[in-house]
Amino acid sequence: MKNDPDELLPTRWTLIERLKNWDDQESWRQFFDTYWKLIYGVAIKSGLTHPEAQDVVQETVMSVCKNMQKFKADPAYGSFKAWLLNLTRWRITDQVRKRRRGGNAKEELPKSAAKGDTTSTPVEERVPDPAGNALEAIWNDEWEKHIVDAALDKVKQQSSGKHYQIFFLQAIKQIPPAKVAETLNVKVDQVYLIKHRLTKVFEEALKELETKLG
Repeated sequence: MKNDPDELLPTRWTLIERLKNWDDQESWRQFFDTYWKLIYGVAIKSGLTHPEAQDVVQETVMSVCKNMQKFKADPAYGSFKAWLLNLTRWRITDQVRKRRRGGNAKEELPKSAAKGDTTSTPVEERVPDPAGNALEAIWNDEWEKHIVDAALDKVKQQSSGKHYQIFFLQAIKQIPPAKVAETLNVKVDQVYLIKHRLTKVFEEALKELETKLG
C-alpha cells in the first residue's frame, strides 16, 4: 500500500475548493491533468476538429478559473459534473459559431469521423446542437470513462506494479486466471486473491467518485 487513500483522488471536492486560490499552481496542474482529456474527448466526439477541440480545452479551463469563485464545492448545491458540462457546452457553442461565421478557413476531418466517412456532408452539420441532448449523452459517456480511469489510478497507486497488472489483466481485460498466472509467473490462487482485494478498492473508488462528483 502506498500513501493515504484520501490523497489518491485528485478529483475530490477538496481539490475543487482549492482552485479558488488562483496562486495554487499545483492544484491547477492537477485539475488540468485530470480533466483535459475528458473535455477534449467530448469536443472531438461532438464533431469538432483537433485545433477546435484544443481551443475548447483551453477556453474551458479559463472559464473554470474565471467562474471558480462563484462555484460552491458542495454536493448540496449541485454536481461539479453538471457545472463543468455547462462550461464545456458554452465553449463548444463558441467554436460552432466561429465556424459558421467562416472563422475556420481550413477544415480538418474530426477523428470521430475519420474512418468510414466518405460523405461530403459539411463539417458543421456533423456537430450536434450544443444545447441538445446529443452533447449531454456524449458528455455522460466520456464522464463514465473518466471516472473509471480515475478509479483505476487509485488502484494503481495503492498496489505494487505486479499486483496492478494481475488486477487489470484479470478483472478489466477478463483474461483467464490461469493465463494471467502463467504470464506473470505467479500462482493461480494469488491471482484470485489479488483480484478480489483490488476489485474492492476499485469499486469503492468508483462509488466515492460518483457520489462526490456525479
